[in-house]
Amino acid sequence: MRAFVVTGPGEGGVQEVPDPVAAPGEVVVDVERAGVCGTDVEFWTGEMAYLHQGHAAYPVRLGHEWAGTVTAVGEGVDPSWTGRRVTGDTMLGEGSCRRCRRGQQHVCAQRQEVGIRGGRPGALAERLAVPARSLHALPGAVDPVLGALVEPGGNALRAARATGAGPGDRALVVGPGTIGLLTAMFLRAAGAEVHLLGVTAPSLAFARDLGFAASDVPPDLPLDAVVDASSDPAAPARALDLVEPGGRVVYIGLAGVPSTVDTRALVLGDVTAVGVLSASPGLADTVAAYAAGDVDPRPLVAATVGLAQVGAVLGGRRPEGAGPGPKVQVDMTT
Repeated sequence: MRAFVVTGPGEGGVQEVPDPVAAPGEVVVDVERAGVCGTDVEFWTGEMAYLHQGHAAYPVRLGHEWAGTVTAVGEGVDPSWTGRRVTGDTMLGEGSCRRCRRGQQHVCAQRQEVGIRGGRPGALAERLAVPARSLHALPGAVDPVLGALVEPGGNALRAARATGAGPGDRALVVGPGTIGLLTAMFLRAAGAEVHLLGVTAPSLAFARDLGFAASDVPPDLPLDAVVDASSDPAAPARALDLVEPGGRVVYIGLAGVPSTVDTRALVLGDVTAVGVLSASPGLADTVAAYAAGDVDPRPLVAATVGLAQVGAVLGGRRPEGAGPGPKVQVDMTT
């Protein structure tokens, strides 16, 4: 089968690799659609922290935002999965540790991450093998485009919920990229007043087209919650400065260098700070929200490309004819 393989910083392409086989407890999925995200770009540039921590090594097959159809099941898997449209969890805990037993497999110390960590091949390929326990069935209302947006949506849903914001509350999202915009969408669906803070004129204009108040300066208004969905190392401290006393700050963005937060400001402001890693606990509710039409992230997809164009996308080249959104998806059927 064809797969996109990164062999080193700035190096990689489509290769013929062996078809995956469903091991006991696993399924094989024919991938229909996959998303390209910032984590994939970090592998392409060589900046991904896991490469330097021993959790990942080249060559790597990327792709952790995906949708497809189960075509084979391994020993011990319910055969009724065959033929079902699915997406899946990125975080695969080893299953027996204390964290896994408590339902926190996404922070298992020995976890694999699809297309990211522990050598688990990703979804930028025609077929993918994953544990059946990681699957989430997709209803008919969730097409492949939406299915491949479930993983980033799960992260965003968790960030939005962590703010505790609802009707009568005002929230600021820092960073109008895919996660930031999805977080804003979920906050709006929860009834909050939402503002976005960004840097580039095109991203701010796109956020406004989606109906959000967006600016390169924060609103001169009391903010009950601030979500940092940016990669700016100064943003975590700024978020703390912007939030109202007694408010909540949610950190979901990651900078390439350490960020600092003055915990005196946290304590003296009686502010609650929450970090969010992984979509895992939010995947099922994200599927439900998409199916119900509570949130429609389709406008975020700027372009859909073939597997052969992935290298150019990872290298920062905007596909010809791309729309204003931040997300590029890969159609694995072409």
